[in-house]
Order: sequence, then C-alpha cells, then structure tokens
Amino acid sequence: QVQLVESGGGSVRAGGSLTLSCVASGFTDDTACMAWFRQGPGKERDFVAYIKTDDNDAVYSAATEGRSTISQDNAGNTVYLRINNQKPSDTGKYYCAAGPGVSRCGVTAGWYTDWGQGTQVTVSS
Repeated sequence: QVQLVESGGGSVRAGGSLTLSCVASGFTDDTACMAWFRQGPGKERDFVAYIKTDDNDAVYSAATEGRSTISQDNAGNTVYLRINNQKPSDTGKYYCAAGPGVSRCGVTAGWYTDWGQGTQVTVSS
C-alpha cells in the first residue's frame, strides 16, 4: 500500500504563492500517476493536477492551468504542487493521491487508490 504525507499548507493572501509537498512510499508496480485534489467545505474533492511518474506528463484543471505547476523530484518519491497568484477560491484541503495509469491518468477522485490525510490552504482576500 502506498503511503502519502502532505505538507506545506497554510494561510496566504490573494496573489501570493504556495508550494505543497507530498512524500510517497510503498509504490507498487501499478503506481503510475500522482495527483492533487482540493476539497472545499461541504464540497466534493476536485481535481487540480496530475503527473505521470514515468514521463512527467502533466495535466491541470481549468481553474489552475497557467498558474500552477506539478513536479516530482529525481528520486520520484516527492511530488510538489506550486500555485501562483492564489485566489480565495483556491481555499480548501489539498489531498495527494496515487493511482494506476498507462497512456494517461484520471481526473476524477475515483481513479486513485491511495490518499494522504490532506493539508489545509486558506487564501484570504
């Protein structure tokens, strides 16, 4: 089973930047995708970005494309998410997820099999 531990959340003013980290262990042969999701109060878990671990192919949600970057370290056991020009709508608990993939990864929560505990991000106007 994959273990995921997120960190880097906090409070930031609108327009600021934040980088979240996810340390992963216990990868299986099926683990090919790492992703970030955001869940606001009383809302469903929304896709933010994913990265394919073998070729660094990345996809972003429309809400964050152009101001966010997902990346992984050379060892492949830490995934980062940096969001620039933060907006109050970015507020929520950010979850790191791991799952399978071949040519692409999923953009729905149901695609992913392993989840971290989340890290809270609050953006004030």
